[in-house]
Amino acid sequence: MTTALPLLTEGGIISYGICQTGCNAVAVACYAAAGFTFGVPTWGATIPAVLASCNSALGICMGVCALVIPLPAP
Repeated sequence: MTTALPLLTEGGIISYGICQTGCNAVAVACYAAAGFTFGVPTWGATIPAVLASCNSALGICMGVCALVIPLPAP
């Protein structure tokens, strides 16, 4: 008698890339809501607090994405 078991794989680099794309999309929206363009340098100007918050949230989101890589995916 043969037993079939579901195969599990790691979430891997594709899941990581999808996760980071989502993080970047939210960061772009955050910058746009604040009236700025994501990726445009301020050239020595003081960074507004709202942009610091956007950057902090982006860093946290990308850190969470790193946790996706070893998760099992059916």
